[in-house]
Parts: sequence; structure tokens; C-alpha cells
Amino acid sequence: AELEEKISRGPGINDLVAYGYRVNPGLQAARSAWAAEVARYRLETGYPDPQLNVTYFPEPIETRLGPQDWNLSLSQTIPFPGKLSTAGEIVASDARLARLELDKAVRDLTVALRESYHELLYIQEGQRIARENMELLAHLRKIGETAYGQEQAALIDVTKAQSQSAQLRYDLLLLEELEQTEKARLNALLNRAPEAAVGPLRRRDLQPVALELETIYELAADNREEIKMAAARVEKAKARKALATYQFLPDFRVGLFYAEIGEPEVPVLPQEAGRDAVGVQFGLSLPLWFGKNKGRLDQARAETARAKSLRTAQINDTKAEVRELFFRLQNARRLVELYGRELLPRAARTLELAETWYQTGQGSFSDFIETQATWYNFQLALARSPAD
Repeated sequence: AELEEKISRGPGINDLVAYGYRVNPGLQAARSAWAAEVARYRLETGYPDPQLNVTYFPEPIETRLGPQDWNLSLSQTIPFPGKLSTAGEIVASDARLARLELDKAVRDLTVALRESYHELLYIQEGQRIARENMELLAHLRKIGETAYGQEQAALIDVTKAQSQSAQLRYDLLLLEELEQTEKARLNALLNRAPEAAVGPLRRRDLQPVALELETIYELAADNREEIKMAAARVEKAKARKALATYQFLPDFRVGLFYAEIGEPEVPVLPQEAGRDAVGVQFGLSLPLWFGKNKGRLDQARAETARAKSLRTAQINDTKAEVRELFFRLQNARRLVELYGRELLPRAARTLELAETWYQTGQGSFSDFIETQATWYNFQLALARSPAD
């Protein structure tokens, strides 16, 4: 409830992440999947259920000691030693994969929330810029219309100012709709209604990149969930290969047998007449179909080779993705500095100069309008780069 109020009043990025960690449906599904895999371990490593067989004879079978009306057998299959533990290694690999899927879901949710947060900051900043430029352009339009009335400006100049004003109104309308769309996306990540209130966001200062590219490569190789998952699949494939070798070995079966013997209908009863029969059973499976078993082993070997190749490919893809993201990050930072320190101050000076020249008759009203458009575009670019 406290975090919900913070989001309505004005959340920070940490508030959104903490709230999303609690309520995001995708995250809850990943937790449940992990719990299911952990529970499956007990199923796969336990002995098969014992079997109870009862046989009733409508016409009793006569034996030397009397008629046999029914018999009962109880048996238990015992897999070859090591087979269950190897099967457990496969399930343990699946549990590790499910846990890594949960970690990946947490990571992806955090990324999505941060992206939405900074996109909203840009959209709100863009609205502020558009409104300020609408006020500026309204001022310019009055100047142009006055000048046109005094025959000091051409009709095309006034039309340019009106067109630019219409474009700004469209931009503002578009940004307002984009804000509602982005808030709906953010609320979906937080399992909230699309129109739920999201307060003003807290602006964050840009932080420098603290690590060198080579260090990021190493950290990604050691910690990225996709690479860990690829490694877990290699271990799973190895366990499946080990389990396949057990298909060449028999499973055992032990059991008890009991048969009820009735009293024989003979004049002279034999010694121990009517004594029930009790026996101990032992059996084993016969893995005679070597072609089928060899097929399992060949399949497991191929899956192991495939898993190893996919792990290598994932490492290579991660390095390429890190390099691309590192470039995008550095380029966005350079754009922040370029627009903030050079282009935007120059545009501001040019706008002042264009106004001075126009008022002194040294420049045209059209130049004044075009300079305002450049100033507006540079402001938007400066707002976009920090979000990127």
C-alpha cells in the first residue's frame, strides 16, 4: 500500500522496481515454474510405485494340498543402482534452468521498468519544451502579422509561422497521447489498471560508465543468465547421456507371493492339507533391443554437442550485444554533451541574433521562424539523448 501511494504521488525508479518485483504476473509465473521443478525432483528420484496383483479362480485349481481359490502377489521394481541419481541430475539441471529463468525475468522486468521510466521522462520533458515553444511562436506570429499589416513581411512568412504553430500543436497532442500509452505500459508491468495514476517522475542525473569494455565482457560472460542457461543445458545433456547408458542395464524386481489353499475333498487328508503357499519373487528386465538403446545414446551425444555449440554461440552473441550497447551508450552521452554544451547554446544565440537582425531590418522574418524551428528541434534532441 505504501509503494502504491508512492507511485501515485511520484515514484522513483527503485519504487517501481520494488513494486514490480512483488506483483508482476510474469515474475510470479517464473517463481511458480521454479517451485514446480524443485518439487519434480522428488518424483523423478523416487522408486516406482509397488504393484499389487490379486487373482481369483471361479473354478478353484486343485493342488495336492487342496483347492486354490485365489492368490496375491506384491512386487517392487528397483532400478539399477545409479539410475535414479542420474535421473535426478537431469531434474536438478531443469531446476537450475527454472531458477535462471526467474533471474532473467527479474532482470528483464527491471530493464523494462527503467526503459519505461526514462521514456516517460523524455515525453514529459518534450511536452514542456513544446509548450514553451508554442508561447514563443505565438509571440513570433503576432510580430509577423503586425509586420505583414505594415507591409514589412510577406504573406508566406506569416503562413510559415502559422504552419509551425500547427505542427507544435500536433507534436504536443502526440506527446500527450504517447504519455498515456507509456503509462499504460508501465502500469501493465506493475499489474495495475491501464489508467491508474502515475505521479510526476523524479529526474535522475546521468552517471558515468564505471567499467571498461573488457571488464564488461568478462562480467557478462560470468553472469549473464542466457550464458548460465546454456551451460546448464550442457550439464543436462551430459546427464541425459549418462542416463542413456543405463538403458543397457537391467532393472530388478522383488516381491512376495501368497496363495490361499482350501481343504481337499478326499477321504484321507494328506499331511499339511490346506496349508497356504508363500513365496519370494525375484525378476529383472531384459534390455535386449540394443538398437533402440543405442539410438538413445546417439541422441544424447548429439544433444550434448548441440548444447556446447549453443553455449559458444551465446557467448559470442553476448559480446556482440555488449559492444553494440556500449557504443549506443557512449554515443548518447556524446550527443548530450554536443547538444548541451555546443549546439543548443549556439541555437539560443542565433535565435537572439535573428530577432535583433529582423528588428533592425537586416534579416527576414522567415529566417527568424527557421531559427526558432532549429532551436525547438535541438531542445527535443537534448531531451532524447539522456533517455537513450
